[in-house]
Amino acid sequence: MAGAQKDFYEILGVGEKAGAAEIKKAYRKLAKRYHPDANADDPSAAERFKEVGEAYSVLSDPEKRKKYDQMRRMGSFGFGGGRPGGGRPGQAAGGRGGGFQAPGDISFEDLGGGFGNISDLFSSLFDRGRKAAGGGSGGEARAGDGRRKGQDVEYVVEVPFLTAARGGKVSVQVAISEDCATCAGTGATPGTSLTRCTECGGSGNVSFGQGGFAVKRPCPACFGRGRIPQDPCRSCDGRGEVRQKRTIAIKVPAGTDSGNKVRLSGQGERGRSGGPPGDLIITFRVKPHRFFRREGLDVHVTVPINVVQATLGSKIRVRTISGKKVVLTIPGGTQTGTKFRVRGQGVEKAGRTGDQYVEVKVEVPDELSDEEQEAMEGFAQATGLKH
Repeated sequence: MAGAQKDFYEILGVGEKAGAAEIKKAYRKLAKRYHPDANADDPSAAERFKEVGEAYSVLSDPEKRKKYDQMRRMGSFGFGGGRPGGGRPGQAAGGRGGGFQAPGDISFEDLGGGFGNISDLFSSLFDRGRKAAGGGSGGEARAGDGRRKGQDVEYVVEVPFLTAARGGKVSVQVAISEDCATCAGTGATPGTSLTRCTECGGSGNVSFGQGGFAVKRPCPACFGRGRIPQDPCRSCDGRGEVRQKRTIAIKVPAGTDSGNKVRLSGQGERGRSGGPPGDLIITFRVKPHRFFRREGLDVHVTVPINVVQATLGSKIRVRTISGKKVVLTIPGGTQTGTKFRVRGQGVEKAGRTGDQYVEVKVEVPDELSDEEQEAMEGFAQATGLKH
């Protein structure tokens, strides 16, 4: 409802004294319950899901929560009926007390800036950094003509070790809201008309707060379009959008580490009122390899050799991340744990290339044949080793 304010504590079902762990637990429970993918038949779940994400984005941030609590104590964001431009009793206009003064001696300066920055304060609480649970992140950027950029979408993608080291491509399935093909995004059954939304007066936005200190959000009745279909489209239940899964090929740069990100412009959620789509943000997580390990640009491997190879010396072939094998000379008398350096066979990144380190592990046979046992005893006797 226009003009109504939201109580974030009530939305999450927690008390004002709730700790960070309790708030996080409540958020996860509600986000799971109202996630759009789990409520395809309930259009209201999406708005509830956004409310839960909005509440959590404020209450989980200590600084934002502090400011929100201060405004909340002023009385439903109405600031106690104070009057802009007037000074405190007994103070002349133009002094420090000449601006708007909130009840309880809390000034706008206390809340994060002068009177002129109050809109920035609301923006910092309700717009910037707002994250949609389960993947989306970032608020909807709003143009002066009412157009809004779509939500960014975040995904974590697992990448095979060798793909991350050498570079390549991986595919990811992304769930995105797209224009309904049946109604072309209008929300109305083809051939039927649209009427102006009475909830928002056709603006597509509703406000919460009071007076000039209201924060606008897309109207939940018309989904931000400003018009309501007389005969809602049955394919999308009048929403004008449907949830689709797209398979996107993601380029993995050579030398990628876990935590590295790539941003694909325009691959996120669609914009509102003709606004541009959001971005797709991919965070890579490199899967471990059974043979190779990585430390920076260097690659480490462990290779087993037998007692004869370690004692008398040998040549062994060792795999590298390029797929080729290199010949490594093992000198006689090599001890287990000895490391050999193979230059230029590590990870290449930004014009630099690491090395590969080969650690040998001398393996002793579990069992010996009679002939081998006799030979070992002869060796022990010849070297004076006791057993």
